[in-house]
Amino acid sequence: AMGSGTSCLTLFLSVFQTSFYGRFRHFLDIVDPRTLFVTESRLKEAVQLLEDYKHGTLPPGVTNKELWEAQKIKQAIIHPDTNEKIFMPFRMSGRVYPLIGVPICLLILLKTHSKCYNPGFVPWLNQSHNACVNYANRNATKPSPTSKFIQGYLGAVISAVSIAVGLNVLVQRANKFTPATRLLIQRFVPFPAVASANICNVVLMRHTELKEGIDVLDSNGNMVGSSRIAAKHALIETALTRVVLPMPILVLPPMIMSIMEKTSLLRSRPRMVLPVQGLVCLAAFGLALPLAISLFPQMSEIETSRLEPEIAMATTSKTVVYNKGL
Repeated sequence: AMGSGTSCLTLFLSVFQTSFYGRFRHFLDIVDPRTLFVTESRLKEAVQLLEDYKHGTLPPGVTNKELWEAQKIKQAIIHPDTNEKIFMPFRMSGRVYPLIGVPICLLILLKTHSKCYNPGFVPWLNQSHNACVNYANRNATKPSPTSKFIQGYLGAVISAVSIAVGLNVLVQRANKFTPATRLLIQRFVPFPAVASANICNVVLMRHTELKEGIDVLDSNGNMVGSSRIAAKHALIETALTRVVLPMPILVLPPMIMSIMEKTSLLRSRPRMVLPVQGLVCLAAFGLALPLAISLFPQMSEIETSRLEPEIAMATTSKTVVYNKGL
């Protein structure tokens, strides 16, 4: 098994964080739907195994495979700052596969197939879930009162719904477009609407980090100080992932479906359109999330000289590490 003298934080950084491919493989584990069904006893076993590894008291016969499986379970379920379980629907694995992510995506795209589409309800539902995911996976090194969550939620959802409804009304009033052009625009309006709303959502749900800062750690995992500059970097990086995230989900399915709807299979069986679109969305969702959150390391490094002077004076390390959040 892995040597017990190696720091878990250093190991995580060296194995997963240095390349996009390494991060992508790591986050494929994080969004693995099988982790949603891990029992409480199995989770405790995994956590205990990692604790034994950390303290050099591993039982005989423990293999590397067992250790990495335990690490996968813990990272998919336990928040790295609070060491508490993330509520299942708000985990990254819950964002994609169960009856949450794909149905919301389908509802967003349903506007091209239904006259009963509600332009306000679906963005509210989508951004409400996004707000909970952003909050559950934030940097939680500082306590955040419920009132801050409510303020952030209201601001995030109101801004998101306003953007979505505003763009939808703009398209509906664009009478100069031909019906075919208007339909094409309607297919792609969800992307800029969702992307811009996602940015507002992240910033407003995690705005307290900008005011209070987030903890930065040295290479041994020791807390050096609390930095607002690191918090700014964390929010910018997370917001950028939320711009990339809906791109495959809301751009690829319309492109694919515009081609498939012209095939004889779907033209002769119009009831198959929505199920096929669901499969396309599922495939796009399963690929988009790990790709987007792999753009930046979760445990990000920043040069100490770029942070506040009091933090630079508190350590001899040239770089420090912070939890960017997901």
